[in-house]
Amino acid sequence: MPHVLRAIVDWLRRGYPEGIPESDYIPLVALLRRRLSDQEVQQIVAEVLGSPDRPIDRVDIQVMITAVTDEMPSEEDLRRVLSRLDPPGWPH
Repeated sequence: MPHVLRAIVDWLRRGYPEGIPESDYIPLVALLRRRLSDQEVQQIVAEVLGSPDRPIDRVDIQVMITAVTDEMPSEEDLRRVLSRLDPPGWPH
């Protein structure tokens, strides 16, 4: 089992002192929120900076994140992208 998956399973086991039925591992893992990878953050930043439709605002960036994750963007992921676009005057 990959290290990341092992860490998640161990975390789930600590939260269920009576134990997690084997059949419940996958549904529980599926409930965890997907987080943008560093490479995906860089991809979105490059897309924002290369966009001819500038200025781009928070909503535009949220739409880009949703296109990558198929989920509503978390504030954490939005902050990660915005932190890479942090020149003075960038709309936060």
